[in-house]
Amino acid sequence: MSYCVGLTGGIGSGKSTVAALFGEYGAAVVDTDAISHRLTQPSGEAIPAIRAVFGDGYIGPDGALDRAQMRRLVFADTDARRRLEAILHPMIRARVRDQTGMPGPAPYLLLVIPLLFETQGYRDLIRRALVVDCAPETQVARAMRRSGLHEQEVLAIMAQQIARAERLQHADDIIHNDADLSALRRQAERLHRRYLAFSTETD
Repeated sequence: MSYCVGLTGGIGSGKSTVAALFGEYGAAVVDTDAISHRLTQPSGEAIPAIRAVFGDGYIGPDGALDRAQMRRLVFADTDARRRLEAILHPMIRARVRDQTGMPGPAPYLLLVIPLLFETQGYRDLIRRALVVDCAPETQVARAMRRSGLHEQEVLAIMAQQIARAERLQHADDIIHNDADLSALRRQAERLHRRYLAFSTETD
């Protein structure tokens, strides 16, 4: 894949919805959250290392990561979060590199990375950084509705992510997601045309 766009944004910003729109327009989409879920599902590759580091109490009866239990731990314990990241991030990056290196018919690839600016682990792959942005109160409401989290849990997640102003400062492109789907679609379509042009220039 010759041209790669990194898509990021805070929790509840609407990254998945935006990624789906770009997929409709013909972009190839690789989502690091989806890769993480596969790694931590029953018999996932990360499960043995997570069990060894954190113990059986963080593995559910089905053999998958107990996400609720782990979420409570990593938000209360920075060292635990770093240990979990040390397990997952190299595995995720390896799979991203495998997928981005595969030839395909799509004109460009959209790489969805919630912690794009926090990890700095993908800057060598992407050509532009696209940020999905919305008001903080909108983030909280969406995340609570989507994930069933309590407000304080969402705020804790937001506190561990890069500040909104800093995220926007790092962006090459921004999609504003405070309005309706039609407004979101217009912005995505306009950027899709831009990325098509960029991908053609680099062929």
